[in-house]
Amino acid sequence: MKKIISFSGKGGVGKSTLLVLMLKYLLDKFKDVDILVIDADPDANIGDIIGKEIHFKETIGGKMAEFKQKIQKRLIPLDVSKDQIVESEVFDSLIETDQFDILEMGRSEGEGCYCSINNYLKRIIDILAKNYDFVLIDAPAGLEYFSRKTGQKVTDLVIVSDPSKMGIHTMKRILEITKEVDLQFENIWILGNRFPENSIRDILEKEVLSIKEDHVKLLGFIDNSDEISRMNIVGENLLQLPTETKAYKTAKQLFAEII
Repeated sequence: MKKIISFSGKGGVGKSTLLVLMLKYLLDKFKDVDILVIDADPDANIGDIIGKEIHFKETIGGKMAEFKQKIQKRLIPLDVSKDQIVESEVFDSLIETDQFDILEMGRSEGEGCYCSINNYLKRIIDILAKNYDFVLIDAPAGLEYFSRKTGQKVTDLVIVSDPSKMGIHTMKRILEITKEVDLQFENIWILGNRFPENSIRDILEKEVLSIKEDHVKLLGFIDNSDEISRMNIVGENLLQLPTETKAYKTAKQLFAEII
């Protein structure tokens, strides 16, 4: 089984947290699988959530900044192509842990857009994804990721919404973007995060039902968790979240639908 699963949604809806909960689920469920986590969000939250400090120089953005300085100082060998050097530098930004690997985008390499980082990240995803059983992608709160097609097909897109008008609006906008750039997913899952158990859930459910596309499905809802909030605030590794935590129990049931 090979799965490339991307999490997206409005900033602050908890998509990075949910990605880490899925990572925990995969680590709990499977033994001896290769997992790659790609933090493609410039805010780079994954390291903080799992209690791992990742320095800027270790990120793709850091590698691009270093490469830019080398060009300015004319330190690039003339007999080696820039593409080869950059590809090597980006591969060096792959952070290996005992259980999974991380590739962090990092912030932009300077003034302007993320174009160069995005282009190289696309190529790296295409190459690296072939070597992993599961690839989890934390997509930007903006929609830059969706304008960057990759050769490797993202099998599942998880759009996270919180109980807010903007959360639902961003969900609908992401669905529009996937059509505009003709992105194909096997499944698009809508996941309500931090939704209270009341009629507010009906609003999101009705929005999803109104879409009327077979591959767009409501995955379900996860309650707000005081324990997850506490761990996030104090900087504890969310992978160490107690398995009996209600939100994690719910998440496991939902993620089983995807896996």
